[in-house]
Amino acid sequence: MTLQIPAPTPADKFSFGLWTVGWQGRDPFGEATRAEMDPVHALTKLAEIGSYGVNFHDDDLIPFGSDDATRAAIVERFKKGLAETGLVVTTATTNLFTHPVFKSGALTNNDREIRRFALRKVMRNIDLAAELGAQVYVCWGGREGAEYGASQGIAEALDRYQEAFNLLGEYVTASGYDLRFAIEPKPNEPRGDILLPTIGHALAFIETLDRPELVGVNPEIGHEEMAGVNAAAGYAQALWQGKLFHIDLNGQNGPRYDQDLRFGAGNVRGAFWVVDTLLAGGYDGPVHFDFKPARTEGEDGVWASAKACIDNYLILREKAKSFRADPEVQAALEAAKVPELAVPTLAEGEGWRELLDAAPEDPEALAQRGGAFEALDQLALEHLYGVR
Repeated sequence: MTLQIPAPTPADKFSFGLWTVGWQGRDPFGEATRAEMDPVHALTKLAEIGSYGVNFHDDDLIPFGSDDATRAAIVERFKKGLAETGLVVTTATTNLFTHPVFKSGALTNNDREIRRFALRKVMRNIDLAAELGAQVYVCWGGREGAEYGASQGIAEALDRYQEAFNLLGEYVTASGYDLRFAIEPKPNEPRGDILLPTIGHALAFIETLDRPELVGVNPEIGHEEMAGVNAAAGYAQALWQGKLFHIDLNGQNGPRYDQDLRFGAGNVRGAFWVVDTLLAGGYDGPVHFDFKPARTEGEDGVWASAKACIDNYLILREKAKSFRADPEVQAALEAAKVPELAVPTLAEGEGWRELLDAAPEDPEALAQRGGAFEALDQLALEHLYGVR
């Protein structure tokens, strides 16, 4: 069966980070395989493949240590590039992991002066994010963690993390910015263990903040699979709690190093269920691809893989829609009692007393009922495989 891939539109809100398409291919075992990419050139090429938006770390756009005049010139040139391409800045973030000053963390570093430097760096880039129209500020604490049990008190580190988010929430509010924060969880790499390693850890942490309404999550497929958990289930819980402020889509093959494959590569079945979950939950934020073009590729390969991220999302979206519209699937869902899960366990007006007084169910008879899940899952695979 041939599927016509839809053309991307601004309504799809596809976006890429400057650090994704601009990744030079440097890894722990090899130097860069591609030249540094000009940010405005990246805007032009992203517009050509159908991207709606772009985002950046401060250091992706403005080299670390630039003086004010250099910074202003770079920003003005970038603004002109945005205007010419029609791209919007969907989100922004701060690089608190590359410079050696952050080798032991930033917002949770044991060294108080480093924490203060990091907070000022974040606030300065928040100003730029607001100036460029971003509405979400992603927070990935890649260096917030440890390798040794005695090197950092976890409770104290969380106190400092909490203090930082409270301060930044106060700064955004006092400045009148229409900006929310999205915590990006990751279990490890580059640190041995990273604070707030999963969606659940981040959601629990958010509820301790002074302004929890300003903070949500930005789950990444690869990071969730690195933790050995189901990415789609995590996205679903974040949606259920009204906290899915942003998403990072890429490809990953289970719990190993962070592969950052193009979206749709790696765990294809997992990618299908992530797209299905986003559709079912009504997610309407940016659809951001946080991947790294393979270091084997030249620039043509960079844009081929970036376009593939978009195409693979559109393909999986069409397949998820087809799956849900299939009459056989709808019948299989009924057979598996999936719609019944939406029915409250207690009847209207019923409480624990009425439940205890009700006629008891026969567990032996109930145990004879099959789940009917295998047939349902096979239908999903057949849609994914393209035979339906």
